[in-house]
Amino acid sequence: MRQFVIIGHDAPTTPEFSLDDLAGGAGRLDVLCRCVNSAFFLSHAIRESVRVHLVLGDEFTVRFEGAELRRLNPDERSTAALIRGALDVREEAIGHMPAEASPGVSIRRMGFDATLDAVATDGTVIELHENGDPVADVEPPEDPVFVLSDHHDFTDDEAAALADAADERVRLGPEVLHADHSITVAHNYLDTDGFSSY
Repeated sequence: MRQFVIIGHDAPTTPEFSLDDLAGGAGRLDVLCRCVNSAFFLSHAIRESVRVHLVLGDEFTVRFEGAELRRLNPDERSTAALIRGALDVREEAIGHMPAEASPGVSIRRMGFDATLDAVATDGTVIELHENGDPVADVEPPEDPVFVLSDHHDFTDDEAAALADAADERVRLGPEVLHADHSITVAHNYLDTDGFSSY
């Protein structure tokens, strides 16, 4: 299983946002939507053994399960509609128990720390950061959990939590990439067994 945890610092925590203004009024939800699409889509297929956790405003986490996903299309608007659907049922999420919004999409009343604690039990936590070790020098783990931020840097509290939880801190190349591009490169790193087999 490959997992991606993406922090949405300005992301909405209620469904009252316009699908026509994802980059503005919806707190750069466009960035998170592109991350979801990069995590799941292949040409004419979906990666089923992928799970994505979107941490919204350090209040809720929307989870996408590749094996169960339906109605995910390769455009930001339809992905945002799935997120909005999850936020519609947020009141049904009690404690850390999820509320199912649609096939493969659920919401939990969990911020970053709780989400990080939960995923750390499932695999190797890898912080994606421009000051990390070159990813080519790191052996690909069997069950990686990549943690990355949206268009903002990690906050001091997030960085401290990651310093405790992360097994590796890596960078994906010599240039700083957009979050969604980082996910594509991370997939390629795993698909090619550390860039060694094509």
